[in-house]
Amino acid sequence: MSQEHSSTEVQPLPSDLLTINIGPAHPATHGTLRLQVQLDGETIVNAGAEIGYLHRGFEKQAEACQYQLVIPYTERLNYMGPVHNSNAWCYACEQLLGIEAPARAVALRVITSELARIIDHAVCIGTNLVDMGALTNFWYMYNYREKIYDLMEELTGARMMVNYPRIGGVSLDAPEGWLESVRRVMDDLAEVLGEVQGLVSRNRIFMDRTQGVGVITRELAIQHSVTGPCARAAGVNWDLRKAQPYWGYEKYSFEVPIEQAGDTYARTMVRFREMEESRKIILQAIDSIPGGPVMVTDHLYTLPPKDKVYNTMEGLINHFKLVMHGIRPPRAELYSATEGGNGELGYYIVSDGGPNAWRLRIRPPCFANYSVFPKIITGQLVADAVAALGSINIIAGELDR
Repeated sequence: MSQEHSSTEVQPLPSDLLTINIGPAHPATHGTLRLQVQLDGETIVNAGAEIGYLHRGFEKQAEACQYQLVIPYTERLNYMGPVHNSNAWCYACEQLLGIEAPARAVALRVITSELARIIDHAVCIGTNLVDMGALTNFWYMYNYREKIYDLMEELTGARMMVNYPRIGGVSLDAPEGWLESVRRVMDDLAEVLGEVQGLVSRNRIFMDRTQGVGVITRELAIQHSVTGPCARAAGVNWDLRKAQPYWGYEKYSFEVPIEQAGDTYARTMVRFREMEESRKIILQAIDSIPGGPVMVTDHLYTLPPKDKVYNTMEGLINHFKLVMHGIRPPRAELYSATEGGNGELGYYIVSDGGPNAWRLRIRPPCFANYSVFPKIITGQLVADAVAALGSINIIAGELDR
């Protein structure tokens, strides 16, 4: 072949890229997320994520309400484990006020928050496996979720949005026999986790769909402030229950599961192991729960009993002042963080001394976790994006801005 002929050979052109939307109507995006991706065949070469279609203006709503009335709103943030959000809010307000909930109320917060973590992880694992075509595991997980909802209904009268915590404690003590019911459900959990994990952990199809898929490296996790199981699956040893203990978590014996691969498989295994650790914490809390009241007795912060309201002038005045004028923290600002189901849940409150927060900012784990998603699906297949999204467990209520 002559030099002249070789210089005129046709060079391959870049393939045309197809731009498509994944969501919000896609089953894996649950009506609230939208991805825009550019495809070269089935491979994603560029991606952008929209934070969602669930916009309620939570922070501004909360600024317009008295501190006590914010509690139901917080439970709409992560609606997979709602009670932890309101437990964390009440804890933040108590720090602002300089008060402490009674020891029995704190133990009940630990129990209910760990139950919420188990529900959150069960839904994440179950729905993610459904997205990959494994329906049996979904029923295992959801059946167990219903058992915990039964417990919450017995404790609070509601199953999902329970409105149970209060600033200064919790609204109700555990009914007779409830703690033993929790113990029985926790005893069953070990067998359930073993069966589901046995179905998938060495399943060739599941391993092929998850190993090496959607990798979050340790460096990427730190760069994007990823927390919770997503960070721990990438080798980041950070759990606020250990690093900055609250509610007496330093008294409980439990491990923080860590994986190194940072892929979809690792995130699933971390959640399996975290459910087992939550089970251990709950059993220890039941064994060591103290007696006593479940609310502070200072009626600057808690409503007086009805008999005092109806029969004493002091009780009537305290009730009127608290309902009409609300709790009034001192002028201050505070950041309070706890370990939610998906990572660090923080409330930044600025008080001007009034009954409402002057400014409120939430640090929800999913908002930061979702920011890394476009990077980890670039270079992956469309099917891989679906598997990776479910393992990050994005709760759209936490993307609300």
